[in-house]
Amino acid sequence: MNNIMIGRFVPGESLIHRLDPRTKMIGTFIYIFVMLWANNWQTYLWSAVFVVGLIKFTGQPFKLYWDGLKPIFWLILFTVILQLLFTPGSPVLWHLGPLSVTVPGVVNAIYVMVRFVLIILMSTILTLTTPPTSIANAIESLLGPLKKIKVPVAELALMLSIALRFVPLLMDETQKIMNAQKSRGMSFSTGGPIKRAKAIIPLLIPLFVGALQRALDLANAMEVRGFKDAVQRTRYRILHYDRNDYIAFFTIVFFVIIFFGIKIVTGL
Repeated sequence: MNNIMIGRFVPGESLIHRLDPRTKMIGTFIYIFVMLWANNWQTYLWSAVFVVGLIKFTGQPFKLYWDGLKPIFWLILFTVILQLLFTPGSPVLWHLGPLSVTVPGVVNAIYVMVRFVLIILMSTILTLTTPPTSIANAIESLLGPLKKIKVPVAELALMLSIALRFVPLLMDETQKIMNAQKSRGMSFSTGGPIKRAKAIIPLLIPLFVGALQRALDLANAMEVRGFKDAVQRTRYRILHYDRNDYIAFFTIVFFVIIFFGIKIVTGL
C-alpha cells in the first residue's frame, strides 16, 4: 500500500519540479486526451518514449514509478481480461461458450493495458513533482473564469487538494494498522477468500475512526486559522510562467504534432 504514488509529493530540484503547476496540469490533460486517439503500435511507442523522457527529467528513479503501478496491477489485469474475452472479430484463437479470444481482442487488450499504464505514469509525474497546495492553486487559477457564474472554484480546488493529500495518508495509516494486527498474530495472507475477507474487518473500524479524527483535526485547524467560504484570500506564492514553462508548452505541442503525424503517415 505504501507503494501507491498518486497523491504523494517527492521534493526535488529537477526541471519538472520547477515548472509552474498550471503547465504540468495542462500538459497532463492534453496527454490524456491525445492518448484516447492512439490506435496503433507506432503512436503508443511514441507516447511511451515521451513519458519515459519526462520521468528521466524528474530526476527520480524509474523504479519508483514502476512500484507505484503494483498496487493497481489487479485492476489493470481485470480490464485486460475483459477486453481479451469480449472483443469480437476474427480469426478466433480460442472459444468456449459465450467467451472467445480473437486476434483483435489480443491486440485491443495490449493497447488498453499500455494506455492504462501510460496515463497512470503521466498522472504520477504530476503528483510526485507538485505539492498539493500548488495543485489547488493551479486548479483555482485555471478555473478562475467560472467564478463569474458563481462556481465555488476555490472550495473545489481545496477539496481536490485535500483528497489528493489524504490518499497516501490513509494508505500509510492502513499499513500501520496491518503491522499492529500482525504483531498480535493476525494473518492477512492465509486461509480462503472468506477468512481473508473477515481479516479485513479489524482494519476498517480503526481506519474509519482515524480518518474521521483527521478530518475533525483538519476542520478545527482551518477554523482556528480563520478559514471562511467565499472570501478572497491572498497567496504567499504567486504563480507565474517563465522561460521553462514556454519550453514545456513547445514540447507538448511537438509531442502532439508528431503523434498525429504518425497517425496520418500510418493511415490510421
